[in-house]
Amino acid sequence: MSNATIAIDGQAAVTPATLSWNFIRWGLGLFITGFLTGFIPIAHYMYGAIAGDVGPDFLRNITLWWGCPAVLAELTLKTGGLGMVAIGFCYQAINRQGASANISSHERVAPVLCSFGLIATLVSAAAGYVICNYFWPNFYYHAIPTGKNLWLAAQGLSIAVYVVGVCYSFAGIRRTSAQFR
Repeated sequence: MSNATIAIDGQAAVTPATLSWNFIRWGLGLFITGFLTGFIPIAHYMYGAIAGDVGPDFLRNITLWWGCPAVLAELTLKTGGLGMVAIGFCYQAINRQGASANISSHERVAPVLCSFGLIATLVSAAAGYVICNYFWPNFYYHAIPTGKNLWLAAQGLSIAVYVVGVCYSFAGIRRTSAQFR
């Protein structure tokens, strides 16, 4: 089977090699984005050290991801990106073993779901923070439950989209790897 896309019943069938490279490319890009996002907490800490006035609410809630709203998005991007790379390597292994892999429609959309979920996590973290801060000023540092829960729910839904993509891939990898038992 070649690495090219083959048409089956009028639909484009994706090969394990094509699918693997989609996961690897997007995964590495999102991991690097997470790495760059990691500089936001550093800048945040430096600004806080210069300003000096953190206040009692902040000190009481310092365990809320070490006091910076970008940490959840950063860690999700890094972990999710590496997870996508690992999935891509699994599909590479399937391809190199010569398994007859029929990629399902769920597996075809899995890289898109994973990528969308991670990008949506970053966007919901950044834009959601600004929007929630508009309606509930300083919601993050004063731990205003309504704003905090809405902001976290948006990120949680985004992460759930990523998890669905991972589950689709895992099911396909497991189904195909059964040939090697």
